[in-house]
Amino acid sequence: MNRLTIIGNWKMNTTPESAHILGYNISKILSDGGMGNIVICPPHISLDRVAQAVAGSSIRVGAQDVHPEPSGAFTGEVSAPMLAELVEFVIVGHSERRTLFAESDEFIAGKVTASIEAGLKPILCVGESLEDRRAGRAESVVSSQLLACLANVTDVSSLLVAYEPVWAIGTGEAATPQISQDMMSSIRSALRSGFGDAAHAVPCLYGGSVNADNVQSFLRQPDIDGALVGGASLDAESFVAIVARASEVAAD
Repeated sequence: MNRLTIIGNWKMNTTPESAHILGYNISKILSDGGMGNIVICPPHISLDRVAQAVAGSSIRVGAQDVHPEPSGAFTGEVSAPMLAELVEFVIVGHSERRTLFAESDEFIAGKVTASIEAGLKPILCVGESLEDRRAGRAESVVSSQLLACLANVTDVSSLLVAYEPVWAIGTGEAATPQISQDMMSSIRSALRSGFGDAAHAVPCLYGGSVNADNVQSFLRQPDIDGALVGGASLDAESFVAIVARASEVAAD
């Protein structure tokens, strides 16, 4: 297993003030820097406030999205060079971006490349729909997404991959540990086919209704290195409980 990584995606929640408080509370509880890579991803409007709130702690900050172009007439968008002054990580290709905003693999590939060029660490999300899984094409769909989004990448040393089955995001219905492990094994195989031995160092995370009760069952799988947490990361005690349970697995 790579070093434990737990990422909290706050999505379109919190105000700048409440985000500051949430970030501060998480950082104060998680004062032990030996718990792995802990990242929180607030909305763009709160990145600076949250970065200030966690300054001096082991908590890192990430953004929830990025535009592939470095600058230009893209009203309302945020570029990788802008984010690079504030954060270390950025989520790209989340299923909500794919489904609600019709983002294609080609468009997401541009985001991955832009992020890496700006010195950011992209958290590339991939995952199948319930229809794909029922049709028996889940692994082929996810492998296709993965390699298409990495089409312009030659160095995966800064990459993280998050497997988020679309049918488990925000539904309360998590995939089983075995389903997740089977998919992670397929993802690693696809990475090896494109990038050789470097694929072994890419952290692979599970996301989709992760909570303190189920996180250990996922992290005990050999190819799962962490979790991308949604709703449960919006409460400091809930998120810290996930990190604590995950750390128990890492310490085994």
